[in-house]
Parts: sequence; C-alpha cells; structure tokens
Amino acid sequence: MGTESSLELGPSSLTEALYESVRKRIVNGDIPQGEKLTEVRLAGEYNVARPTAKAVLERLTALGLLRRTAHKTAVVPTLDEDEIRDLFFSRVTIEKAAVSTLAAGGEVPPAAAKAQVAIEYAARDKLFENQVEADIAFHSALVAGVGSRRLSRMHELIIGEVHLTMGQYQAHRTAKPSTVAAEHAAILQAIESADPTAAAEHMAYHLEQAQGRLLSSLQKS
Repeated sequence: MGTESSLELGPSSLTEALYESVRKRIVNGDIPQGEKLTEVRLAGEYNVARPTAKAVLERLTALGLLRRTAHKTAVVPTLDEDEIRDLFFSRVTIEKAAVSTLAAGGEVPPAAAKAQVAIEYAARDKLFENQVEADIAFHSALVAGVGSRRLSRMHELIIGEVHLTMGQYQAHRTAKPSTVAAEHAAILQAIESADPTAAAEHMAYHLEQAQGRLLSSLQKS
C-alpha cells in the first residue's frame, strides 16, 4: 500500500497512535503470522517518518508482538505448543500471586471491575474483538492493582504474546462468552470475599481452561 492511500491515525501522539493501529492489525490477524514489518513499509503505509516507524517496531518487538530474524527483520511470530505452555506457566505464576495478594486486602481494583463490565457487555453483544481487548485489560488491571512495578513489568513481558495468541487463534470463540465472563466474575468474588486461596484457585482454573482452548485451536490450524 503506497502513500497515496495512507492509513489514518487518531488524534493522540503520532507514535502512540501508530503503535495502537499496528498492534490491533497484528492481534486481529490483518498482518498475519510470518509477515515481515519494516520501517519503510510502515512509513509508506501511514505516511510517517522512519524514526517514528522504527520506535513502534522496537516497542512491538519488546512486547513480543514481533520478533527479529537473524537479519534483524521484524516478523509477526508463530508460537508453537511448547511456547504456549511456557507462556501460560508464566501467566499462572504471576497472576495467581497477584489475585492472592489482592484477596488478602479484599479489594477489587476499579480498573478490573470496569473491564469485567466491558467483558459482560461484549459477551452479551457477541463482539469478539471487544471481548479480547477487555479480557487483556481485566488481567492487566489485576496485576497492576497489586502496586508492584516489578510484577507489572514481568506481566508486560508476556501479555503481548497472550494478546497475540488470542487474536490469531480466536480460541475465545470456542467457548460461550458468558462462560468466560463467569470465570472472571468468580475471581473477583473471591477477591471481594478476602479469600486468597479461592482467588488463586479460580485464576488457575480460568487460565487452565484458556490454555486448553488455545492448544485445541492450535492443533486444528
């Protein structure tokens, strides 16, 4: 696509707007697995300067949405079964710790409660992309709610790949949207009830179900 039909960016800062646009295209599969992304391509498609495109590529690479090949070309990755299992091992470790800590105080982070409302609306209206975005926001809010910068940074290192797999394999579509919403609700209820053990168990169950759906979708692809 040339500059004569440049993609439009939103009103936020140029780099942030470019990042959000490209991120969504990767997650939604508009830029598929194995496809290369270069500074020249982004600069041409969006009519931006190459340093802006470079900054966005570096950010997407740092978050796992792109990988650098031996020739340092950015490519949309394809995670295999072992990588997905390792990804969820990391998720369970971090997110169980997060909800256990939150439950010890008995308070649900407002951002997590807000994301849950969005999940329930998306489930009701069967809006898959909205559901995925809200799901990522829900889990990120729980980790951020702990207030540990290091835990949040650890989570940020894997959540990009989580988002990538959810979009690429669309595993959420194999479960009733209300089921996913109910699993999230159970986690929040355990936190509100100040029950760290139950919160951790509900989180572990939820992620086990998510991993199972994802692996099943991977095997069928």
